[in-house]
Amino acid sequence: MKKRSKSKVASVYAIALYEAAAEKKVLEKVKKDVALLLSETSALPDFVKFFANPIIETQIKKDALKQIADKLKLDHETLNCLDILAENGRFAEFVPILEEFVHYANKRAGIAEVQVKAVKPFNPAQNKKLQAALEKMLNQKVLINYQVCPEILGGLQIKFGSNMIDDTILAKLNRLEHIMKGGQ
Repeated sequence: MKKRSKSKVASVYAIALYEAAAEKKVLEKVKKDVALLLSETSALPDFVKFFANPIIETQIKKDALKQIADKLKLDHETLNCLDILAENGRFAEFVPILEEFVHYANKRAGIAEVQVKAVKPFNPAQNKKLQAALEKMLNQKVLINYQVCPEILGGLQIKFGSNMIDDTILAKLNRLEHIMKGGQ
């Protein structure tokens, strides 16, 4: 899980897209569109640069967005949001807006986002067991984002909301070092 955008702009546009999609009863389609756009933009980094470029006329951007929306079969609400970003010169915030939309949608659906750092990837059985334990502990459905971090040496670091469980070997060594130096 990437660090969440603290941009007020990203939050405002994300919530507006969510609310418009919910009102028009196309929320599930827009969620799929957002996931598709996030994967496409990560594969094509120049996509955002093109639409964020202030030299390119807004109408050219809107025409290109219409073609992209037709090709990707994006919902009208998704295209409307893209047009508004182009009109308002906010395409530099495109990826943070989409990411904030995902976070907002998860929150509204009662899904807790959990970040787990481990030394190596989990196998499916470990993943299932951890997900069940976290869902029981948090008393809600969870979405786990894994990050492989060899520098933690072993154990797990789990973050959810403003809480963190750090049971890594690195953290234990740091606490032991602190104690040995006389600090408590």
